Amino acid sequence: MKHSIPTYDLSDISKHRFHIKRMDRNTYHAEDILIDKGIHRDSHYIFTFMESGHVKMMVDFNIIEAKSSTIFCVLPGQVHQGLLMDKVNGWFVAIKSDLVPDTVRSVFEESLEEIQPLTVDKIWVEKLSSTAAILHTFYKDEMQASKEGSLVIQSLLHSFIGIFALIYSKENSSQIGNENRSLQLTREFKIMVRQSYKSVKSPSEYAEKLNISRGYLTEAIREVTGKPAQHWIHQEIIIEAKRLLAFTHLTVKEIAYELGYNDHTYFSRLFSKLEDQSPSEFRNANR
Repeated sequence: MKHSIPTYDLSDISKHRFHIKRMDRNTYHAEDILIDKGIHRDSHYIFTFMESGHVKMMVDFNIIEAKSSTIFCVLPGQVHQGLLMDKVNGWFVAIKSDLVPDTVRSVFEESLEEIQPLTVDKIWVEKLSSTAAILHTFYKDEMQASKEGSLVIQSLLHSFIGIFALIYSKENSSQIGNENRSLQLTREFKIMVRQSYKSVKSPSEYAEKLNISRGYLTEAIREVTGKPAQHWIHQEIIIEAKRLLAFTHLTVKEIAYELGYNDHTYFSRLFSKLEDQSPSEFRNANR
């Protein structure tokens, strides 16, 4: 086991800023399909669209299973491992974060729930299949060709991942209701936390960055999520701590330092309080 979790970059599998691959029985052993890599994370997004088949994978300690027509997204930084691929047909798209439009990123990065696979009906299956197939032909033939060619590719790519965002946001909007100021603030806050949790740990600092009072921030986030702002900061810290405990050989002290804590005993107390077990107990149970 290493001192860090293997992180793959798109440049490992493609000379372009995105990669599209047809998944079928001929590609099961390709080097870039999830199942062959063991436990790892990616610096890019992965959008998978399964037309048929059965997939099982681990994403951040959750076992996720999908059968038949399903879409799913893995975010940059999430630790995952393919466990099963059986008779799978569909498409796999890996894409650098800066190519993903903000409207699409916001659907996934600010999701208040864990992202789960979603079953898609026949109409969406047809739309996704045809968009992916056209994108794939351009990817193979005209990627380098011209400015116009790359514009077409970008449009097709945005269409493909835009359909994912549309289906997921429909699923989520039923839980949330109308977009209001509190929801906007919660979205902005969650993006900031994901980017800065190692260095910025107090709700007051995030409130200052958002030009609002701590009280207003806490109230807005509690209104939308039912939990205080501090809870979401701790969530990011704890999930990364768990990843490092389970999948690396770093000591608890080194992990505390990696997460921005100079006092490792404080980190251990915080972890124990939030998880009802010490970092070492978690590590022993999840090795």
